[in-house]
Amino acid sequence: MILSKNKIRTPGYFIKRLKDNGFIVWRMFNNYGKHDSRRWTILVDPGHASVFITCYTNREFLNDIMFEFSDGGQLFQKNFSLKTESIETVIDYLIKRGVQNNYKNNQYLNFKKTLNNYSEEKEQ
Repeated sequence: MILSKNKIRTPGYFIKRLKDNGFIVWRMFNNYGKHDSRRWTILVDPGHASVFITCYTNREFLNDIMFEFSDGGQLFQKNFSLKTESIETVIDYLIKRGVQNNYKNNQYLNFKKTLNNYSEEKEQ
């Protein structure tokens, strides 16, 4: 089965669309087991809302897709899940719940680049 690159269940597409809308997004993990319904996890708005979004496929029904939002119960109730095929719906939920998409004010905008540069300097 070949998956299209512009599907909401694809982490690259999901992350790109969030970044295009001004969110800072970090890819956290995508190596879950074969029989695990989780596919990938990202972190949105690090240092502020710090919302983990985990993508699930085939959790309840074949070919269904669901996203779980976890921020320790600050902006989203615990175990908040959203079934959607629309990235616009996800973006709308994030903005309405107060997740910042003004990346210029976030201290973690270039954090990963700084961390990578530090690691390279330390190795030399």
